[in-house]
Amino acid sequence: MKKIIALLGAVAILGLTTQAQNVEPFKKGDRITFVGNSITHGFHYHSYVWLYYMTHFPDRRIQIFNCGIGGDVAGQMYKRLNSDVFAKKPTVIFLTFGMNDAGYYDFLKPNAQELANENVEKSYESYKKIEKRFQEYPQIKKVIMSGPPFDETVKLKSQNFPEKNEAMLRIDSFQEASAKANGWGYIDLGRPMTAINLREQKKDSTFTLEGSGRIHPDDDGHLVMASLILKAQGLAGKDVADIHIDAKAKKINKQGNCTISNLKVSSGKLQFDYLAKSLPFPVDTIVRGWEETKPSSDALKVIPFMKEFDNELLVVKNLSAAKYVLKIDGQKIGEWSSTDLANGINLAKQKNTPEYQQASEIMELNEERWSIEKGTRDYLWVEYSFLQDKGMLFQDDMAALDTVRVGAATNPFVRGNMGAYIAGHYKSVRDVWKEEMKLIVDKIYAINKPVNHVITIEKVG
Repeated sequence: MKKIIALLGAVAILGLTTQAQNVEPFKKGDRITFVGNSITHGFHYHSYVWLYYMTHFPDRRIQIFNCGIGGDVAGQMYKRLNSDVFAKKPTVIFLTFGMNDAGYYDFLKPNAQELANENVEKSYESYKKIEKRFQEYPQIKKVIMSGPPFDETVKLKSQNFPEKNEAMLRIDSFQEASAKANGWGYIDLGRPMTAINLREQKKDSTFTLEGSGRIHPDDDGHLVMASLILKAQGLAGKDVADIHIDAKAKKINKQGNCTISNLKVSSGKLQFDYLAKSLPFPVDTIVRGWEETKPSSDALKVIPFMKEFDNELLVVKNLSAAKYVLKIDGQKIGEWSSTDLANGINLAKQKNTPEYQQASEIMELNEERWSIEKGTRDYLWVEYSFLQDKGMLFQDDMAALDTVRVGAATNPFVRGNMGAYIAGHYKSVRDVWKEEMKLIVDKIYAINKPVNHVITIEKVG
């Protein structure tokens, strides 16, 4: 055991500057499973990734599945690979674990280091079983992700577990080493998120991406996680659109990821048709999800998300010095000076554009889908985390229901998920959940295609 722990510690030190590797963008028709614990089960990062693809690649239909179960460690994920992951016929699997594997209250005990070593080794041994199963499916692309960090440095009243992150780094290290050895993808979430926490805590000691409990990222943290995944796929800098027009020369200098036509320039007025290939990413300003307190839009304060992933740039040079009103399809969007327009305006920041409203409708539909899917995961939590060890996995009869009711009397987690189990243990209800999600996804891909808009820029007064 000591040899394994020493090796993992050495890899952790060497991996301090780790970079993402072998992570390809999703292609049309991909079926992607995100396998994880509660951070996957009940939260948004995978939903934000899908929303990016829904809006930025409207013709590249994919399917993303939430395969998270709250409280899981690597060993529990291994036990449900067949029925919960491979059964979905994935073309891509993302796997993340570590938060629960490292332990919690062990770090408050006198022999904390010994217990941490045991937890890391147990996680490693469980992961080797997962690795072996993954190797049996060479046709499926695999991406291993480190878990987001446990925030030991934020000044909060919630329970702290000193040196928990050191154990998590050792888990990250064998994940990375395995990914490299197998030629699989790897994404480090822990170190970049820790770096943001430490940077922001210099200004505000209570800042954290990891939520009030130091464990579960808030909605802003989940947008950061999504951005790290998208960046690993090489998608940073893929503009929604990039429009450059010279008003004096009456010339279109650039039409990136869009088509500009019918340019008309007259005294004090410029007009053109605009057909983008993408929609802006609608950054949510509403707090959603269990125990969340910050919206995903708060992430814009700490990462350059708009510049990297949500840039719908309009540049108009050589307008006469004045203030101009910008309209899209006759609707006023705002007023800017000729200098502002020459420097460029990010239309994705304007929430009253028709393209942003179209994207917002998609976001709301995606949230409905996410909510239904989370309910299915709540039902499956009871199956995998409570009934499976009792030999009653998917038994879904009165005996199983009675067992759940008895368990709910003393187990708060069973009690919290019992409503989902009571509904979900009926096959007809599960079938409706599946049909509802498909209906929503079909609707999203029916309405997510950009349409032609007429942009007018006219001198005020």
